Amino acid sequence: MGQYSSTHCGGGPKNRHHSLHPSPLPNHRRSTSSQSDFFSLMNSDEYESTIPSVFGNRDYTDDIPDECLALIFQCLSSGDRKKCSLVCRRWLLVEGQSRHRLALNAKSEILPYIPTIFSRFHSVTKLALRCDRKSVSVNDEALTLISLRCSNLIRLKIRGCRDVTDVGMSAFAKNCKSLKKFSCGSCMFGAKGMNALLDYCSSLEELSVKRLRGISDGFAADPIGPGAAGSSLKSICLKELYNGQCFAPLIIGSKNLKTLKLWRCLGDWDRLFETIGSNRENHVAEIHLERLQVSDTGLMAISNCPRLEILHLVKTPECTDVGVVAVARKCKLLRKIHIDGWRTNRIGDEGLVAIAENSSNLKELVLIGLNPTSTSLLAIASNCQKLERLALCGSDTIGDPEVSCIATKCMALKKLCIKGCEVTDEGIESFAWGCPNLVKIKVKKCKNVTGDVADWLRARRRSLAVNLDVGEIDIEHVDGSASDSGALEEAVEFQHTATTLPITGASDSLSTSNVGRSSSSRQWFGGFGGRSLVACTIRRWSNGNGDSSESL
Repeated sequence: MGQYSSTHCGGGPKNRHHSLHPSPLPNHRRSTSSQSDFFSLMNSDEYESTIPSVFGNRDYTDDIPDECLALIFQCLSSGDRKKCSLVCRRWLLVEGQSRHRLALNAKSEILPYIPTIFSRFHSVTKLALRCDRKSVSVNDEALTLISLRCSNLIRLKIRGCRDVTDVGMSAFAKNCKSLKKFSCGSCMFGAKGMNALLDYCSSLEELSVKRLRGISDGFAADPIGPGAAGSSLKSICLKELYNGQCFAPLIIGSKNLKTLKLWRCLGDWDRLFETIGSNRENHVAEIHLERLQVSDTGLMAISNCPRLEILHLVKTPECTDVGVVAVARKCKLLRKIHIDGWRTNRIGDEGLVAIAENSSNLKELVLIGLNPTSTSLLAIASNCQKLERLALCGSDTIGDPEVSCIATKCMALKKLCIKGCEVTDEGIESFAWGCPNLVKIKVKKCKNVTGDVADWLRARRRSLAVNLDVGEIDIEHVDGSASDSGALEEAVEFQHTATTLPITGASDSLSTSNVGRSSSSRQWFGGFGGRSLVACTIRRWSNGNGDSSESL
C-alpha cells in the first residue's frame, strides 16, 4: 500500500484544502438543480456561519494518510466508490490508484479513451471486457493497448469481443505474462491465439473457454497446449465447444490439473479420460461432466483418479451402474456427488449402494431423475454418517417410507431438498423428531404435500427453516443442471465489486446465441433448462465452504 503516498496529491501543509469539506472538482456537472443549490449553500458564508467554531475551517480528512484512505475505499461498494471519487482531486487520485478490479463495456468506441482510463486505474489487476452481440467490440489494437497499460494483470475475462483475433491475443499474452486466470466467451480467435496465451503466460492457473468460434471444425483443427502453462494449470473449464477435442493435449499435459469441467462439448470423450486415468500420478480432485458423450468406459478410467473428491454426472445417458460402481469402489475420498440420470433408469440401486458402502466421507449428495428404492436410501443413510446436504428430485419411487428412513438415520443432515417426489404430509412430519442437526428443509412441487404441514413442523421445531411450495407439479422442469445456475464458474468469475465505467451508454448484455449444431446434436444438447429450485440450491451449496453456515 506504500504506493499511495500523500506526496502524489500535494498533501503537504501548504497545499491542503482549508474548508470543512474537500473542494469539489471544477466543472463537474450536477445531475439536478437541488444538488447545485446544496453545494452553493455549502460554499457560502451563511453555511460556514453554521459550523461550530470548535471545528475551525480545517479539513480533517487531510490528516488521513493515502494508504488509510485507500483501505476505506476498498470497504465501500462500487457505487459509493464512484461518489467518493467526485469529492476532490485527492480522493479521485487515491480511489483510482487503489482500484484493482475493473469492468468495461468493451465497445469499439472505447478505443480513444483507453489511455485516459488506465492512466487513472493503473493498479488494475483484474479486468473484465464485455460487449453485447449487437455492438461492434474492441479489436486487436484496443486489446494490445490495454495489455501495455496493464502489464500486471492477473485476471482477464472477455465476453462477446468478436473482433479480437489471434493477433490481438498473441500481443496481449506477450505483454501480460503474469496472468493467472483467463476466461473467454463468444469470441472469434482460434487455436493460435489460445496457444500464444499458454506459451507466454507460464503462471496461468485457471482457464475457462465458452463458445470459442475461431477453432476450425473437423480434424483440421490445430491442437491446443499445453505450452508453458502446462505445469501451472490447475483448473480447466470447457463449455459448448464444437471442437473441444483439440484441447485434449492441454488437458493431458497439465500435470497439476485438479479441476476439469466439460459442459455440452461435442465428441466422444472416453479416450481422453483413459489417457488421464493411465497416469497414476494425476492430481484430479474435481470432475464435472454435463450433457457429454461419455460412457462407462470413461467412468472406469476416471476411477483411476485416487484423489477424486467431487463428481458431477449431469445428463450423461450412456453412464450406467457399472461405471458408477467402478468410481465408488476406487475413489474413496469422494465428498460431493451430483447425479442427474435424465430419467433413463440406467443408474439405480446398484450404483447408489456402492456409493454408500465406499464413500464414508460423503457430505453432499444430489440425486435427480433417478428412482432409488428404500434399499439404496437405507444404505446411504446408514453408512454415510457425515452426510450434511441431500437433494432428492424428480423421483417416482421416493415416498413416505424412504423419507422417514432419512429422518431416522441421517443424524448429521443439515440441509434437505425434496422436489417432485411422491411424498405426503406424513413423510414430512417425520422431521419433527428426526435429523437433530437439520436447519433447513425445502419441499417443492410434491403434489401430495399440503401447506398445513409447514406450520405444524415450524411449531414443533422453531429453529428449523421450512420452505414449502405446494404448487402444481411440472415434472419435466425438474432440472439439476448445475451450469445453468452459474455456480461452477466462480473460479473464473470476477467478484461483485467489479465496476462498470459509463464510457458508453449501452448495456452489458452478453451473447447467448448457441453454436450451430446438426439435428443429431440438437437431440443431445438441446433444451437447456432455466434456473430451477435445484439449480439455485446447488449454486448456494457450491458458493459456501461446506460448513453449517451455508444456505440451502
